[in-house]
Amino acid sequence: MTEKVSFEEQLVKLQTIVSQLEQGDVPLEKALSEFQNGIELSKKLQDTLSNAEKTLTKLMDEDNQEVDFDTATKEE
Repeated sequence: MTEKVSFEEQLVKLQTIVSQLEQGDVPLEKALSEFQNGIELSKKLQDTLSNAEKTLTKLMDEDNQEVDFDTATKEE
């Protein structure tokens, strides 16, 4: 079973990769590999943030149905 890595741990890993690549003393093959890992991490982090935003912008209406926050405030 694989252990789920937290958002914060993924962010720290991405920051580490960026720091290593910015220093410029990483061999080319390793730099390419780390760059690809960084891109994958970046996509995962962006997906997590997008999902969190979607969740946070939902409200429950009087009928206990989820509605978008923007829609709920415009109807009032």
